[in-house]
Amino acid sequence: MQIEVLKSKIHRVTVTEANLDYIGSITIDSLLMEAAGIIAGERVYIVDNNNGERFDTYVIAGAPGSGVICLNGAAARKVHRGDIVIIMSYASMTPEEAATFKPKVIFPDTATNSLT
Repeated sequence: MQIEVLKSKIHRVTVTEANLDYIGSITIDSLLMEAAGIIAGERVYIVDNNNGERFDTYVIAGAPGSGVICLNGAAARKVHRGDIVIIMSYASMTPEEAATFKPKVIFPDTATNSLT
C-alpha cells in the first residue's frame, strides 16, 4: 500500500503576481524551490490564507533571488497580489517509509519571499 505524505512546504510566502494570460501554473523563485526540494513541473497544492482557496497546479522555476510567486492562468483568479499562500507537495510512499520520513519545510520572510 502507498500513502500520500507531505514532502515539501513553503510556509507563508507573498503572491507577487497573478497573470491570467498564461497557460497555467505557479512560478516560484528557484532558490525557494531548491530549499524546499520542489522541482520544475512538480504538482503542488496551494492554500491562500487570505481567502481560503485551495487548489493545485504545477511549478515553473522563476529567477533565483527574485522572490517571485506568480499564479498563472486560471489559478490567477483564485489569488490577489499580496495574498499570503502556503505551497505544499506530497509524495507516495509506504507506511513504513512514511514513519521515518521528514518533509522539507521552509519559512521565508513574507516581506521579501527570501530565506534571509
